[in-house]
Amino acid sequence: MPSDRISARAFAPAHITGFFEVHENIDPLRKGSTGCGIVLNEGIETTVSCGEEIKKTIVLLDGVEVEGSTIRTVIESLTDKPVKVECKADIPIESGLGASGAGALGTAYSLNCALELNLTADKLNQIAHLAEVKNSSGLGDVAAQSLGGVVIRKTPGAPGIGNYERIPVKEQDIWCVVLGELSTSSVLSNREAVESINLAGRSAMQKLMKKPTLENFMLCSRDFTVNTGLADNTIIDIMEAVESTGGIASQAMLGNTVFAISREAEADEKITDTLSEYGDVLNYKINTASIKII
Repeated sequence: MPSDRISARAFAPAHITGFFEVHENIDPLRKGSTGCGIVLNEGIETTVSCGEEIKKTIVLLDGVEVEGSTIRTVIESLTDKPVKVECKADIPIESGLGASGAGALGTAYSLNCALELNLTADKLNQIAHLAEVKNSSGLGDVAAQSLGGVVIRKTPGAPGIGNYERIPVKEQDIWCVVLGELSTSSVLSNREAVESINLAGRSAMQKLMKKPTLENFMLCSRDFTVNTGLADNTIIDIMEAVESTGGIASQAMLGNTVFAISREAEADEKITDTLSEYGDVLNYKINTASIKII
């Protein structure tokens, strides 16, 4: 007997926020963050399947069943049918690379395709943003991931609501080293931490808008992580070591991850060698594109 299963697949890119400011709002579409970040060429590939043979919703990450609260919220927004979601991650999880946003977007776009819902990109992006806000898993990643490149989030809110600009860049290298996991919700639920973040984030945005370049973004991000106290001694040591090689480094928000760029081509190998002293070096490129149906 032929299967009634319907499947679709989508890719959504990772995103590193360099600095941000939290903006509360009673309307979850307008709740979010301002700030700036980099969209990467790697991310999460999501396959959704639905049909009579699927009896309950299940979320798999690299073959392992997970709770997937943000993804489940996306599913509930689009259908009342049980869905099987399979996420394949090319990025580390809970490390400040926007994995939850990528999974939410991939699920939304895949379901839209599989169920022939015919929703616009803005609507799907908004559904992913709302899921992030509801589950305290992110505030601004979805907006950037839906655009690609180096995205300045000038006003808060979901795609179609917030105001965004992009810094023109080439697809150059970004190096990362992950020092461990850090829960976004654990930081965002700390009132004192958020107050410190907002003060530093506002200052960083003012400095960036005076000179909106990739290099200045990195400098503003580095100052932000130091001024907020989010950077521990190890991260500060890494940033200083990278700077001595001709690069600029900062901390991914919110994650226990350092990311770096090179100011000069001859510094590439030195940056890699420096970061390798602290862990495995991940090499990505800036992705000037966005989400795609596979």
